[in-house]
Amino acid sequence: MVFVTGATGFVGAHLVRALLARGEAVRCLVRPGGRRDGFGGKAEVVEGDLGDRALLGRALAGCQMLFHCAADYRLHVPDPAAMYQSNVAGTENVLGAAADAGVSRVVYTSSVATLVGADDQTPATEAALPALGDMVGPYKRSKFLAERAALAWHALGLPVVIVNPSTPVGELDVKPTPTGRLVVDFLNRRMPAYVSTGLNLIDVRDVAAGHLLAAERGRPGERYILGHRNMTLREVLQALGRVARLPAPWLRLPHFVPLALAALEAPFARRAGRAPRIPLDGVRMSRRTMYVDAGKAVRELGLPQSGVEEALGRAVAWFRAEGYAPA
Repeated sequence: MVFVTGATGFVGAHLVRALLARGEAVRCLVRPGGRRDGFGGKAEVVEGDLGDRALLGRALAGCQMLFHCAADYRLHVPDPAAMYQSNVAGTENVLGAAADAGVSRVVYTSSVATLVGADDQTPATEAALPALGDMVGPYKRSKFLAERAALAWHALGLPVVIVNPSTPVGELDVKPTPTGRLVVDFLNRRMPAYVSTGLNLIDVRDVAAGHLLAAERGRPGERYILGHRNMTLREVLQALGRVARLPAPWLRLPHFVPLALAALEAPFARRAGRAPRIPLDGVRMSRRTMYVDAGKAVRELGLPQSGVEEALGRAVAWFRAEGYAPA
Protein backbone atom coordinates (compact mmCIF):
# COMPACT_ATOMS: atom_id res chain seq x y z
CA MET A 1 0.00 0.00 0.00
CA VAL A 2 1.23 3.48 -0.94
CA PHE A 3 0.13 6.57 0.97
CA VAL A 4 0.00 9.94 -0.84
CA THR A 5 -0.60 13.36 0.69
CA GLY A 6 -1.57 16.25 -1.56
CA ALA A 7 -3.32 13.85 -3.92
CA THR A 8 -5.77 16.52 -5.11
CA GLY A 9 -2.97 18.94 -5.99
CA PHE A 10 -1.35 19.44 -9.38
CA VAL A 11 1.65 17.12 -8.90
CA GLY A 12 -0.16 14.80 -6.49
CA ALA A 13 -3.00 14.02 -8.91
CA HIS A 14 -0.52 13.07 -11.64
CA LEU A 15 1.46 10.97 -9.17
CA VAL A 16 -1.64 9.05 -8.06
CA ARG A 17 -2.55 8.43 -11.70
CA ALA A 18 0.96 7.11 -12.38
CA LEU A 19 0.82 4.82 -9.33
CA LEU A 20 -2.59 3.45 -10.27
CA ALA A 21 -1.45 2.91 -13.86
CA ARG A 22 1.24 0.53 -12.67
CA GLY A 23 -1.14 -1.38 -10.42
CA GLU A 24 -0.27 0.03 -7.01
CA ALA A 25 -2.82 0.09 -4.20
CA VAL A 26 -3.04 3.77 -3.26
CA ARG A 27 -4.42 5.48 -0.16
CA CYS A 28 -4.78 9.27 -0.31
CA LEU A 29 -5.15 11.96 2.31
CA VAL A 30 -7.85 14.37 1.12
CA ARG A 31 -9.32 17.38 2.89
CA PRO A 32 -13.06 17.09 3.59
CA GLY A 33 -14.86 18.35 0.49
CA GLY A 34 -11.68 18.26 -1.62
CA ARG A 35 -11.90 17.41 -5.31
CA ARG A 36 -11.15 13.80 -6.19
CA ASP A 37 -11.77 13.74 -9.93
CA GLY A 38 -8.07 14.14 -10.73
CA PHE A 39 -7.45 10.44 -10.09
CA GLY A 40 -10.84 9.08 -11.11
CA GLY A 41 -11.98 7.86 -7.68
CA LYS A 42 -9.88 4.68 -8.00
CA ALA A 43 -7.79 5.25 -4.87
CA GLU A 44 -8.77 4.73 -1.24
CA VAL A 45 -9.52 8.08 0.39
CA VAL A 46 -8.87 9.13 3.97
CA GLU A 47 -10.45 12.47 4.88
CA GLY A 48 -8.43 14.73 7.16
CA ASP A 49 -5.49 17.09 7.24
CA LEU A 50 -1.82 17.17 8.21
CA GLY A 51 -2.58 18.61 11.62
CA ASP A 52 -4.14 15.37 12.87
CA ARG A 53 -1.19 13.19 13.93
CA ALA A 54 -3.41 10.38 15.24
CA LEU A 55 -5.33 10.18 11.94
CA LEU A 56 -2.06 10.13 10.00
CA GLY A 57 -0.87 7.23 12.12
CA ARG A 58 -4.01 5.24 11.37
CA ALA A 59 -3.86 6.11 7.67
CA LEU A 60 -0.24 4.96 7.38
CA ALA A 61 -0.91 1.59 9.02
CA GLY A 62 0.04 -1.14 6.55
CA CYS A 63 1.71 1.29 4.10
CA GLN A 64 5.20 0.50 2.85
CA MET A 65 5.73 3.78 1.03
CA LEU A 66 4.85 7.45 1.60
CA PHE A 67 4.83 10.25 -0.95
CA HIS A 68 4.44 13.53 0.92
CA CYS A 69 3.37 15.97 -1.79
CA ALA A 70 0.98 18.18 0.20
CA ALA A 71 1.95 21.84 0.51
CA ASP A 72 0.40 25.27 0.68
CA TYR A 73 1.75 26.81 -2.53
CA ARG A 74 0.75 30.46 -2.75
CA LEU A 75 2.79 33.58 -3.35
CA HIS A 76 0.43 35.64 -1.20
CA VAL A 77 -1.01 34.60 2.15
CA PRO A 78 -2.98 36.89 4.48
CA ASP A 79 -1.82 34.81 7.45
CA PRO A 80 1.70 33.34 7.03
CA ALA A 81 1.24 31.30 10.24
CA ALA A 82 -1.24 29.05 8.43
CA MET A 83 1.31 28.33 5.71
CA TYR A 84 4.00 27.42 8.26
CA GLN A 85 1.48 25.20 10.06
CA SER A 86 0.72 23.32 6.86
CA ASN A 87 4.17 23.16 5.27
CA VAL A 88 6.43 22.80 8.32
CA ALA A 89 4.34 21.37 11.17
CA GLY A 90 2.42 19.21 8.70
CA THR A 91 5.65 17.72 7.37
CA GLU A 92 6.83 17.01 10.92
CA ASN A 93 3.52 15.28 11.66
CA VAL A 94 3.39 13.03 8.62
CA LEU A 95 7.07 12.04 8.75
CA GLY A 96 6.79 11.32 12.46
CA ALA A 97 3.76 9.14 11.79
CA ALA A 98 5.67 7.38 8.97
CA ALA A 99 8.55 6.65 11.33
CA ASP A 100 6.15 5.21 13.92
CA ALA A 101 4.47 3.07 11.23
CA GLY A 102 7.79 1.67 9.99
CA VAL A 103 7.39 2.91 6.42
CA SER A 104 10.25 1.54 4.31
CA ARG A 105 10.62 4.49 1.90
CA VAL A 106 9.54 8.15 1.96
CA VAL A 107 9.69 10.59 -0.94
CA TYR A 108 9.30 14.17 0.22
CA THR A 109 8.31 16.78 -2.36
CA SER A 110 10.33 19.92 -1.72
CA SER A 111 10.91 22.63 -4.34
CA VAL A 112 13.68 24.42 -6.19
CA ALA A 113 12.45 27.39 -4.16
CA THR A 114 14.79 26.07 -1.45
CA LEU A 115 17.77 26.53 -3.80
CA VAL A 116 19.30 29.88 -4.64
CA GLY A 117 20.90 30.36 -8.05
CA ALA A 118 24.01 32.43 -8.53
CA ASP A 119 23.65 36.09 -9.48
CA ASP A 120 25.35 35.35 -12.81
CA GLN A 121 22.43 33.05 -13.79
CA THR A 122 24.48 29.89 -13.23
CA PRO A 123 21.97 27.04 -12.79
CA ALA A 124 21.66 25.87 -9.19
CA THR A 125 22.38 22.26 -8.26
CA GLU A 126 21.58 20.06 -5.27
CA ALA A 127 24.90 21.17 -3.76
CA ALA A 128 23.44 24.62 -3.05
CA LEU A 129 23.37 25.34 0.70
CA PRO A 130 21.50 28.62 1.17
CA ALA A 131 20.50 30.06 4.51
CA LEU A 132 16.99 30.84 5.71
CA GLY A 133 17.74 34.54 5.22
CA ASP A 134 18.17 33.92 1.48
CA MET A 135 14.55 32.83 1.16
CA VAL A 136 12.01 35.41 -0.09
CA GLY A 137 8.53 35.23 1.41
CA PRO A 138 6.62 32.73 3.59
CA TYR A 139 6.34 30.06 0.89
CA LYS A 140 10.07 29.78 0.29
CA ARG A 141 10.89 30.04 3.99
CA SER A 142 8.32 27.39 4.97
CA LYS A 143 9.54 24.98 2.29
CA PHE A 144 13.14 25.58 3.38
CA LEU A 145 12.27 24.69 6.97
CA ALA A 146 10.19 21.68 5.89
CA GLU A 147 13.10 20.34 3.85
CA ARG A 148 15.38 20.71 6.87
CA ALA A 149 12.80 18.79 8.91
CA ALA A 150 12.82 15.98 6.33
CA LEU A 151 16.62 15.77 6.52
CA ALA A 152 16.42 15.68 10.32
CA TRP A 153 14.05 12.71 10.16
CA HIS A 154 16.45 10.98 7.77
CA ALA A 155 19.23 11.50 10.31
CA LEU A 156 17.01 9.73 12.86
CA GLY A 157 16.74 6.69 10.59
CA LEU A 158 13.72 7.39 8.38
CA PRO A 159 14.67 6.57 4.74
CA VAL A 160 13.73 9.91 3.13
CA VAL A 161 14.52 10.85 -0.46
CA ILE A 162 13.91 14.51 -1.35
CA VAL A 163 12.79 15.70 -4.78
CA ASN A 164 12.89 19.36 -5.78
CA PRO A 165 10.55 19.98 -8.73
CA SER A 166 11.18 23.14 -10.73
CA THR A 167 8.12 24.56 -12.54
CA PRO A 168 5.70 21.84 -13.65
CA VAL A 169 3.35 22.55 -16.53
CA GLY A 170 0.53 20.50 -17.99
CA GLU A 171 -3.11 19.56 -17.46
CA LEU A 172 -5.10 19.14 -14.19
CA ASP A 173 -3.82 22.35 -12.60
CA VAL A 174 -7.14 22.86 -10.86
CA LYS A 175 -6.37 25.72 -8.41
CA PRO A 176 -4.40 26.81 -10.51
CA THR A 177 -0.84 27.07 -9.18
CA PRO A 178 1.00 30.39 -9.65
CA THR A 179 2.50 28.99 -12.86
CA GLY A 180 -0.90 27.85 -14.06
CA ARG A 181 -2.23 31.31 -13.24
CA LEU A 182 0.43 32.76 -15.56
CA VAL A 183 -0.88 30.53 -18.38
CA VAL A 184 -4.50 31.47 -17.62
CA ASP A 185 -3.67 35.18 -17.54
CA PHE A 186 -1.85 34.84 -20.87
CA LEU A 187 -4.85 33.10 -22.44
CA ASN A 188 -7.18 35.78 -21.09
CA ARG A 189 -4.91 38.54 -22.50
CA ARG A 190 -4.04 39.88 -19.05
CA MET A 191 -0.29 39.98 -19.64
CA PRO A 192 0.48 43.09 -21.67
CA ALA A 193 4.15 43.08 -20.60
CA TYR A 194 6.81 41.00 -18.89
CA VAL A 195 9.92 41.43 -16.74
CA SER A 196 13.41 40.09 -17.26
CA THR A 197 13.60 36.84 -15.31
CA GLY A 198 14.07 33.14 -15.91
CA LEU A 199 12.74 29.82 -14.69
CA ASN A 200 13.01 26.11 -15.37
CA LEU A 201 10.05 24.24 -16.87
CA ILE A 202 9.26 20.53 -16.82
CA ASP A 203 6.31 18.43 -17.95
CA VAL A 204 4.22 17.59 -14.86
CA ARG A 205 4.03 13.98 -16.04
CA ASP A 206 7.82 13.82 -15.86
CA VAL A 207 7.64 15.19 -12.31
CA ALA A 208 5.29 12.34 -11.38
CA ALA A 209 7.64 9.86 -13.04
CA GLY A 210 10.54 11.44 -11.14
CA HIS A 211 8.78 10.70 -7.84
CA LEU A 212 8.43 7.02 -8.75
CA LEU A 213 12.05 6.85 -9.86
CA ALA A 214 13.18 8.52 -6.65
CA ALA A 215 11.34 5.86 -4.65
CA GLU A 216 13.00 3.09 -6.67
CA ARG A 217 16.51 4.43 -7.26
CA GLY A 218 17.03 7.50 -5.08
CA ARG A 219 19.55 7.48 -2.26
CA PRO A 220 18.03 8.31 1.15
CA GLY A 221 19.20 11.67 2.45
CA GLU A 222 19.85 12.99 -1.08
CA ARG A 223 18.08 15.75 -3.01
CA TYR A 224 17.15 15.42 -6.67
CA ILE A 225 16.12 18.39 -8.84
CA LEU A 226 13.22 17.44 -11.11
CA GLY A 227 13.61 19.94 -13.91
CA HIS A 228 14.28 20.22 -17.61
CA ARG A 229 14.54 23.44 -19.62
CA ASN A 230 15.81 26.82 -18.45
CA MET A 231 13.90 29.59 -20.20
CA THR A 232 13.55 33.34 -19.88
CA LEU A 233 10.03 34.53 -19.13
CA ARG A 234 9.96 36.03 -22.61
CA GLU A 235 10.76 32.60 -24.10
CA VAL A 236 8.00 31.00 -22.02
CA LEU A 237 5.48 33.57 -23.27
CA GLN A 238 6.63 33.11 -26.86
CA ALA A 239 6.21 29.35 -26.51
CA LEU A 240 2.72 29.89 -25.10
CA GLY A 241 1.97 32.17 -28.02
CA ARG A 242 2.91 29.43 -30.47
CA VAL A 243 0.83 26.67 -28.87
CA ALA A 244 -2.14 28.94 -28.11
CA ARG A 245 -1.92 30.82 -31.42
CA LEU A 246 -1.96 34.15 -29.64
CA PRO A 247 0.50 37.06 -29.80
CA ALA A 248 3.07 37.19 -27.01
CA PRO A 249 3.67 40.51 -25.20
CA TRP A 250 6.63 42.46 -26.53
CA LEU A 251 6.95 45.16 -23.85
CA ARG A 252 9.57 44.51 -21.17
CA LEU A 253 9.16 46.41 -17.91
CA PRO A 254 11.92 47.27 -15.45
CA HIS A 255 11.40 45.49 -12.14
CA PHE A 256 10.58 48.66 -10.23
CA VAL A 257 7.31 49.07 -12.20
CA PRO A 258 5.58 45.81 -11.08
CA LEU A 259 7.17 46.25 -7.65
CA ALA A 260 5.48 49.63 -7.29
CA LEU A 261 2.18 48.32 -8.69
CA ALA A 262 2.25 45.39 -6.25
CA ALA A 263 2.91 47.69 -3.31
CA LEU A 264 0.05 49.96 -4.37
CA GLU A 265 -2.40 47.11 -4.95
CA ALA A 266 -1.70 45.25 -1.70
CA PRO A 267 -3.78 47.42 0.69
CA PHE A 268 -6.75 47.53 -1.71
CA ALA A 269 -6.69 43.73 -2.12
CA ARG A 270 -6.46 43.31 1.65
CA ARG A 271 -9.51 45.50 2.24
CA ALA A 272 -11.42 43.66 -0.50
CA GLY A 273 -10.56 40.30 1.07
CA ARG A 274 -8.94 38.94 -2.07
CA ALA A 275 -5.47 37.89 -3.21
CA PRO A 276 -3.62 40.62 -5.14
CA ARG A 277 -3.27 40.13 -8.87
CA ILE A 278 0.40 41.09 -8.53
CA PRO A 279 1.80 39.35 -5.41
CA LEU A 280 4.60 41.38 -3.88
CA ASP A 281 6.64 38.27 -3.03
CA GLY A 282 6.26 37.02 -6.59
CA VAL A 283 7.73 40.25 -7.96
CA ARG A 284 10.59 40.07 -5.46
CA MET A 285 11.33 36.48 -6.48
CA SER A 286 11.43 37.45 -10.15
CA ARG A 287 14.47 39.64 -9.53
CA ARG A 288 16.56 36.45 -9.41
CA THR A 289 16.53 33.81 -12.16
CA MET A 290 15.45 30.34 -11.03
CA TYR A 291 17.67 28.33 -13.37
CA VAL A 292 18.56 24.83 -12.19
CA ASP A 293 20.56 21.84 -13.37
CA ALA A 294 18.66 18.53 -13.26
CA GLY A 295 21.66 16.48 -14.39
CA LYS A 296 21.87 14.47 -11.17
CA ALA A 297 18.26 13.26 -11.46
CA VAL A 298 18.76 12.42 -15.14
CA ARG A 299 21.94 10.43 -14.42
CA GLU A 300 20.97 8.67 -11.20
CA LEU A 301 17.21 8.28 -11.57
CA GLY A 302 16.68 8.31 -15.32
CA LEU A 303 14.40 11.36 -15.10
CA PRO A 304 12.58 11.75 -18.45
CA GLN A 305 12.94 15.03 -20.34
CA SER A 306 9.78 15.38 -22.41
CA GLY A 307 9.10 18.38 -24.60
CA VAL A 308 8.11 21.49 -22.68
CA GLU A 309 6.05 22.97 -25.51
CA GLU A 310 3.96 19.80 -25.68
CA ALA A 311 3.22 20.14 -21.95
CA LEU A 312 2.34 23.80 -22.42
CA GLY A 313 0.00 22.76 -25.24
CA ARG A 314 -1.78 20.28 -22.96
CA ALA A 315 -2.09 22.98 -20.29
CA VAL A 316 -3.59 25.43 -22.78
CA ALA A 317 -6.05 22.83 -24.10
CA TRP A 318 -7.10 21.80 -20.57
CA PHE A 319 -7.58 25.35 -19.27
CA ARG A 320 -9.68 26.19 -22.32
CA ALA A 321 -11.74 23.00 -22.07
CA GLU A 322 -12.39 23.60 -18.36
CA GLY A 323 -13.55 27.18 -18.89
CA TYR A 324 -10.58 29.01 -17.37
CA ALA A 325 -10.08 30.82 -20.67
CA PRO A 326 -11.95 31.30 -23.95
CA ALA A 327 -11.85 28.31 -26.28
